[in-house]
Amino acid sequence: MTAVDVEDESILASIFRDCFPESWRERPDFAAYLLELSSSGLDKLVREPERLDEERAQILQQTRDLAFCNYKTFIRTAECTEDIYRRFGHVQDSLGRLLDKLPAFQQSCRSFVQKAEEIACSRRKNSLTLNRHTEILEVLEIPQLMDTCVRNGYYEEALELAAYVRRLEKKHSSIPVIQSIVLEVRQSAQLMLEQLMQQLRTGLQLPACLRVLGYLRRMDIFTEAELRVKFLQARDAWLCSIQSSIAEDDPYFHITKTIETCRVHLFDIITEYRALFSDEDPPLVPCGEQPLSEAAIFHGWVLQKVANFLQVLEHDLQRGVGSRLDSLLGQCMYFGLSFSRVGADFRGQLAPIFQRVALTTFQRAVQETVDKFQREMNSYTLILAPAILGSSTIAPITMPSSQPGTLQPPMVLLDFPPLACFLNGILTAFNDLRLCCPVALAQDVTATLEEALNQVTKLILAFHQAEEAAFSTKEQELFVQFCTAFLEDLLPYLNRSLQLLFPPSQIAQILGIPATQLQQHGSLGCMDLTIVQEALVSVLPRKETRFLPEMAAVPQESSGTGLVSTDDPREELLDVACEEKPPEQQDLANEGELHQDLKGEEGQQQCDEPREPNQDITII
Repeated sequence: MTAVDVEDESILASIFRDCFPESWRERPDFAAYLLELSSSGLDKLVREPERLDEERAQILQQTRDLAFCNYKTFIRTAECTEDIYRRFGHVQDSLGRLLDKLPAFQQSCRSFVQKAEEIACSRRKNSLTLNRHTEILEVLEIPQLMDTCVRNGYYEEALELAAYVRRLEKKHSSIPVIQSIVLEVRQSAQLMLEQLMQQLRTGLQLPACLRVLGYLRRMDIFTEAELRVKFLQARDAWLCSIQSSIAEDDPYFHITKTIETCRVHLFDIITEYRALFSDEDPPLVPCGEQPLSEAAIFHGWVLQKVANFLQVLEHDLQRGVGSRLDSLLGQCMYFGLSFSRVGADFRGQLAPIFQRVALTTFQRAVQETVDKFQREMNSYTLILAPAILGSSTIAPITMPSSQPGTLQPPMVLLDFPPLACFLNGILTAFNDLRLCCPVALAQDVTATLEEALNQVTKLILAFHQAEEAAFSTKEQELFVQFCTAFLEDLLPYLNRSLQLLFPPSQIAQILGIPATQLQQHGSLGCMDLTIVQEALVSVLPRKETRFLPEMAAVPQESSGTGLVSTDDPREELLDVACEEKPPEQQDLANEGELHQDLKGEEGQQQCDEPREPNQDITII
C-alpha cells in the first residue's frame, strides 16, 4: 500500500469499501495487484473477472491434481507436523523442569565440593592412622583383651588393664573411641565383679576368700562397710543353698542335718570374716558425722542367723521328732557351745524352745488320753467288769520281780479297763516327758494333769448320771469300787509319779527355800486333789467315803517310772516299776508287762491262760 498514491488509495477505498479485510492492505502482492488494476484499461478490467475465474478454475484443477498425485505426502506431512508439535511440547516441558532443577543441582554441586574436601581431610587422617596402626590397634583391643582375661580368670591382668583405661580416660575423655573403650571395659569389670561374688557363693576355703576379697578391694567399687555386707550376703546365700537342699520330709533328719550344716559352715564363715576384716580399729570419720559401727554389721548378721536357726528348730520340733528330743537337745547344746568360742553362745535361748515343745507334747498326749478315756466310758458297762482278783476261777498273775524301793502301779486298776487305760496313757506321757523334762515345767505339767483329772471326773459323773437309774445292786457296788480305785489308788500314784519327775528337794533347792515350805508356793510337783475328791463325794456312800492321807514323797534319790503302753487293758496287764537311780537322771524306767486277758460273757467272768505281752518297752 506504500506504492499506491493517496488519491488512488481514496478512489480504491470508495470503490472496494468493506470488500476485503484490513489485513490485506499490508500484503505486498495485494498492493501490486491493486496498482496493476488501476493502470489497466476498461476492456482489460471487463475481462479481468473472467480471467480470474479461469485462473481460479485452473488453480483449483492443479490443486486437485496435486492433491491426487501427492496425497500420501500431505498425510505424512500432517503426521510429521503433529509429531513435531507434540515433541516441541515435550521439549518445552523438559526445559521447564530443567530450569526448576537447576537450583538444586547447583546446591548438590556445592555439597559435592564440600564432601570432596571432607574426604580429602579424612584421607589425610587415614594416612596418619595407617602410620600409627600398631599403637591404635593395641588400644582398640583392650576391651576384647579385658573380656578374655575376665572369662579365663586372669583377674590380675584384668585389674591392670582397668587401671590403664582409667588413666587413658583422664587424658582423652572427649574422644568418642576412648569413651566407647571405657564403657566396654566397665562392662567387663562388672562381669568380673559378678564372677567374684559368685565365687563367694560357693564353698571357698579361707585362702581363696582372701584372694577374692583382695581383688574386690583393688576394684575400688565398694566401701569397707559395703564390702563387709556383700561378703556376708554372698556367704549367707551359699549357706542358705546348702540348707535348702536338705530334705524336709522327716523333721528329725531335717533338723539334725541343719544343726550339723550350721555348726560347721557357719563357724567357717565367722572364721573367714574375722580373718578378712578387723573390727579393732574404727576408721576415722570427719567431724560432725556419725561414726559407722562396722562391727555392728557382723554382730547383726550373726544374730539373724541364730534367730533363723532357732525358728527352724522350733518349727521342726512342732512338727514332731518322736522320742528323740533329748538327742536334739544335746546336739543343739553342743552347737551353742562351739559358738561360744566366737562369742555367739546362744544356749540360753534353747531352753524356752525345748520347754514349750516338751509341754505341748505332754499336753497333747494327756488330751489324747482323756479322749480315749471318754471313748472307753462310752462303751463301758459295769457288767463286763472282772470280779475280785482273789477269785479261785482266775489264774494267778505272775508279777515281775522288783527291787527294794521300787514304785509299783496299783494292780487293782486292772479290774477297771478305762482307769487302767487312762493310767497307761498318763505314764506314757510321763515316759516321753522324762527325756527332756525342765524343772520349769513343774507348775505347767501339774496344771495340765489337774485339768485332765477334772475332765475325767466330769466323765465319771456323766456316766453315773446316765446309768444310775438302771444300776443293779451289784453294778452299784462295782461303780463304788470304780470311784474308790480312782480316788485312793490312781490319784495318789499319779502324784507320786509326778514327784519322781520333779523331786521336791530339787525344786526347793532352785527356789532357795526349805522343802517343808514348798507347798506354800502353789502346785509345784504336787497336784491338788481336793476338787476331784469333792466332786465324787456325792456319788459315793457316806460310809465308804474315806480318803487316805497323802503318801510321803518318795526318797529323793530315785528315778522316774517306766511305762508299757497298752492298746486294750482287757487283754494286757500293766506293771510299772520305779527303780532307785542317782538324782541327776530322774528317768522313768519301764519294766511292766501284760499277762492276762480278761473277757466278760453273759454276765459271767471267764479267764484264759496267761500269754506273752504284745508290747514290752523299757526306757533307759
